[in-house]
Amino acid sequence: MELREEMLSKLLIEAERVLRNSYAPYSNVRVASAILSEGGRVYTGVNVENSSYGLTMCAERSAVSAMISGGDRSIIAIAIVTDYPEPLMPCGACRQVIVEFSQNPLIVSYSTSTNRVYTVRLSDIFPKPFKLMK
Repeated sequence: MELREEMLSKLLIEAERVLRNSYAPYSNVRVASAILSEGGRVYTGVNVENSSYGLTMCAERSAVSAMISGGDRSIIAIAIVTDYPEPLMPCGACRQVIVEFSQNPLIVSYSTSTNRVYTVRLSDIFPKPFKLMK
């Protein structure tokens, strides 16, 4: 699938649309994500914090779960939107989950508070992922 500029814009718009649904009473950092699957569908997710911090769900893993529930299995691109002053990259756990369902997706991160954008490929921030032989 060819990744066009308008599709990246759509991903950012979809992630920003659900940002208000984020549940972040502990960090006060809202994060939303939108995934473009190989099937051409868009799946969204938000961070859901928990007072038992280890049970917090990141926006990226939330969107991956929606994608799997929707029947898709391959990620082409991911948009991450936050109200934090800097665009945020996926945490280590999210990187590992993303690599399970992708070859090397484009990641576009955007801060709504500063209008900063950062774009990378997963391999740029996660060069040697853990993978079991299938």
